[in-house]
Amino acid sequence: MTEFEARGITVRDVAPDQFIEAYAAHLKNSDKFELPKWCDVVKTGRAKELAPTDPDWYYVRAASIARKIYLKPGCGIGQLRKMYGKAQRRGAMTNTSTDGAAGVIRHILQQLEEIKNIEKCTKGGRKMTRMGQQDLDRIAGQCSKKEENDED
Repeated sequence: MTEFEARGITVRDVAPDQFIEAYAAHLKNSDKFELPKWCDVVKTGRAKELAPTDPDWYYVRAASIARKIYLKPGCGIGQLRKMYGKAQRRGAMTNTSTDGAAGVIRHILQQLEEIKNIEKCTKGGRKMTRMGQQDLDRIAGQCSKKEENDED
């Protein structure tokens, strides 16, 4: 019998929470990705009352945005704002949906462009570069191996 050759592990094959946690740790350890000065005081959307309490929230959001662009190329700031939006509670009136903060998303996209993980599409939005896709797939492979070791 012939041996079964395993295919490469991609971001789609790994659980989202495990991948985002691993990629956020990778971004935090790399010296290319920097936190802005306003990171500890900014809100992530109009419907929020306070800034996030997790000190590493910026890296987690950047990893999540990178994953969303990997899965859906051509995604722009407006579409990402809708994805990270939430329902705004307005007291006795009905809830309405609000978008996430565009400045945070824009800054993260600019940072990911600087480290050559994403690039602008010709038709608008952003897409992963070849180097960025290899980087994300490598981290997904590490998550998959860690998951297999935990099962054994």
